[in-house]
Amino acid sequence: MIVAAIAVPIAAAFAVGGPGAGVAAGALAGVTILVVAARQRPRGPIVSTPARDQLRHVLLVITCPVEEPSAVRRIAAAVTAHGAQDDTEVLVLAPARIGFLDRWASDVEGARSGAQQNLVATVAALAKAGIAAEARVGDEDVVQAVEDQLQSFPAAEVILVVGESSEEEAAGEAAAELQSRLQAEFRLVVLIPPDR
Repeated sequence: MIVAAIAVPIAAAFAVGGPGAGVAAGALAGVTILVVAARQRPRGPIVSTPARDQLRHVLLVITCPVEEPSAVRRIAAAVTAHGAQDDTEVLVLAPARIGFLDRWASDVEGARSGAQQNLVATVAALAKAGIAAEARVGDEDVVQAVEDQLQSFPAAEVILVVGESSEEEAAGEAAAELQSRLQAEFRLVVLIPPDR
């Protein structure tokens, strides 16, 4: 059926408009196939690598720095909800937000630097709250960053921390996809500005 949907318009263009129209229709069909294929993403389950120790592993994904004391307390409570801090290993992951022009110029240093600043602020705030954590910069796509990290980090729980700004809309979409695809436990924490 799909082959007929591709071949019939091309054959019709050859018959009606001659070789020029047929080649143009074929090129258009080829470009359409490439665009559709490039936009497709795998939608299978996201599985974490098995743990090799008795620790509970938590992957904390941040889309903004977490420094405000009440937000840090909420996250610390979420991290230690299933046990003591001594039994938990925490990895903080910050996706590198790459701008459109930077992506085309392959200039990722600014995005990585911004993600590292978010990580430093968050890990320092968590340390003040008694939560020791490692930190890593990930892919700009939140879902891809989580999927990549779970290949080497055996997370039993993934916590996604997002802000309320309009920039966080994409993170909301990522949260919905993670909720449906993750095999590990998933929790979403929305940070509310302190002036509210």
